[in-house]
Amino acid sequence: MGSENLGNFVKISDMSTLSENQVDTLVLLHFTGEDRPGITASLTELLASYGCLIIDVNQAVIHQSLLLGLLVRIPSCEDAKWVVDQAILLGGELGLKGKQKPVSDTEYDEWVGQQGKSRFILTLLSRAVTAEQFHAVSRMLADQGLNIDVITRLSGRPPRETNQQLTRACVEFSIRGEPRDANQLKASLLELSSRLDLDLAWQRDDAYRRIRRVVAFDMDSTLLQAEVIDELAKEAGVGEEVSRITEAAMRGELDFDESLRRRVGFLKGLSAAVLPKIAERLELTEGAELLISTLRRFGYRTAILSGGFSYFGSYLQKKLSIDHVFANELEIIDGKLTGHVVGTIVNAERKALLLEQLAKAEGVDRKQLIAIGDGANDLPMLSRAGLGIAFHAKPIVRESAEHRVSTMGLDAVLYLLGIRDRDLTAI
Repeated sequence: MGSENLGNFVKISDMSTLSENQVDTLVLLHFTGEDRPGITASLTELLASYGCLIIDVNQAVIHQSLLLGLLVRIPSCEDAKWVVDQAILLGGELGLKGKQKPVSDTEYDEWVGQQGKSRFILTLLSRAVTAEQFHAVSRMLADQGLNIDVITRLSGRPPRETNQQLTRACVEFSIRGEPRDANQLKASLLELSSRLDLDLAWQRDDAYRRIRRVVAFDMDSTLLQAEVIDELAKEAGVGEEVSRITEAAMRGELDFDESLRRRVGFLKGLSAAVLPKIAERLELTEGAELLISTLRRFGYRTAILSGGFSYFGSYLQKKLSIDHVFANELEIIDGKLTGHVVGTIVNAERKALLLEQLAKAEGVDRKQLIAIGDGANDLPMLSRAGLGIAFHAKPIVRESAEHRVSTMGLDAVLYLLGIRDRDLTAI
């Protein structure tokens, strides 16, 4: 029954409450010890010989140490005390310590009554999970009156020595109940993330979480480490002027359309021949290739929705096999940039609209969309997606978005989808 509490276990000698007549008996068996193949098969073979039903089961192995719980219904035609005695004795022969607890009708009915309660997933992301981080998160959940049912490690087993390589760690909490104060919960998630150098993603554990289908990316400072317009400005000799406008726009201090026109205006006369050179030197964000290749193998559709420029979006589309690209078109006449963009500007509202159109084109519900971005012009897009992620975002975006990844690379998004490191080796 996982970590759901049906009371304290009793000693094997205290079997007086187990029924031996007329009615079936419910008993919770718990075994711990060194893991090895065949243990579960042997125990359930014994229970099968007495016609028992397995009502619930939970098994975990931590560094070769087994924890096995079985909620068993023993039929009335069998001597319940004898069946439990035999199970505990067999466990001893297998090198396991066994405990048991009879479960009353009231306790069972209360347990069944918990079905249908809200369930959530809290994903903890960090370069390495510390005891301080774990304590702070579990204490926060307890203070909110939430019960942790299952804790699972999604990241792979870390090597004993990292040799200065970037590491990543992820633990997923399966949680039952409604938080006492949703606003306080959100504030706590932000505070812990900032103070303890970790990311915390809080999601409702519903069907949509397991069937996301389309992922839309911002391009500059999300898929790419740089802002492309800043790179263009450097080639034009106006880097500092454009960079200042870019930063103000990303912080939400300037209207995006006006800031884009002002920045592109500085590029007038720049030779279009520099575009391939810039594209080749652009560096992908950590984890971008792994994330997109994994999404593609798992059948996700991908898109770039960018306030940047279509030339570079098309470059990434070919490089990463992305399905759709929507970005701004630089006007080029006689091989030179004119200082203007062509067509409708892809601003914050346009991104959100394109996201909804993308959902219709791909035939998916809006809740099946994932959107990832870093700037203020990404906020409407993030808010309309089923899973909106602020990636290494500006403060205003980090505080407003429902989900954040700030400590790791883009491939950390896979953990928010419940994908384990070991899943990656099988594809």
